[in-house]
Amino acid sequence: MRTELVSEAGDRAHANEDFASVGLPASGQGGSLVLLDGVTPPRGGAGCLHSVPWFTARLGGALTELTVSLPDVPLAEALAIAIARTAAAHSETCDLSHPRTPQATVALARWSPETVECLVLCDATLLLASPGGAVTPVRDDRLTRLPPALLGSADVVDGTLRNKEGGFFTAAADPSVAARAVTAAVPRGEVHALAALSDGAARWTELFHEGDWPDLFALVREEGAPALVERVRALERADDGAGRAFLGRAKTHDDATVVCVELLQDGRPTSPSPG
Repeated sequence: MRTELVSEAGDRAHANEDFASVGLPASGQGGSLVLLDGVTPPRGGAGCLHSVPWFTARLGGALTELTVSLPDVPLAEALAIAIARTAAAHSETCDLSHPRTPQATVALARWSPETVECLVLCDATLLLASPGGAVTPVRDDRLTRLPPALLGSADVVDGTLRNKEGGFFTAAADPSVAARAVTAAVPRGEVHALAALSDGAARWTELFHEGDWPDLFALVREEGAPALVERVRALERADDGAGRAFLGRAKTHDDATVVCVELLQDGRPTSPSPG
């Protein structure tokens, strides 16, 4: 297995709220990938003494352990356990019922000699590349299906949409939201490589429309994960204030994280994808 990981804060004056890891079991068989994109709270606070990076580190660490140490536990169940564990770590000091209690979007993948399992919650993205070069996105599109007018008000989002039926779901303090995640499983032989992206890195495709998902995956494979982040940053810098408003972009730069994993079969890399 070969891996590449890059995570860059959107603003050097503030901590990176993303988390990413790749876990390998001692047996050497299989592995897991965890990517979290922390949700930046409003200035008014979130009823919690802890920062978003504290939350994503706690949740991400639990997920890294659980996805490796409990290979037979479904990813959604592992996510529920990790959320419950993280909530217990600050339930006595913080208001976990607050709609902006620390939370994150989630992308998980786990592979064994037989299967590649996937889980996505909210706007993180997983891309699966076949040995023949086809790229399949695994995404939770509930947030993108909501009318943009509703998303312009934090009060509307927090009161009627965030972690509510008919809205969208993030990993916060309620373990039950894990059952709302998008999941998939495919035979190991059908996956040559995979990539996980926070929405800050996915802007290259989703916001700036520089290419589709296969184009993005090819860029990461050919030039490296840092090249994707560099191109996103260049596009953000070139876009003026009017463009940001038009594109619906609240932040000039967002935290951007990319994890790329090339799987091996029988100890050898699978055949390279075209391009």
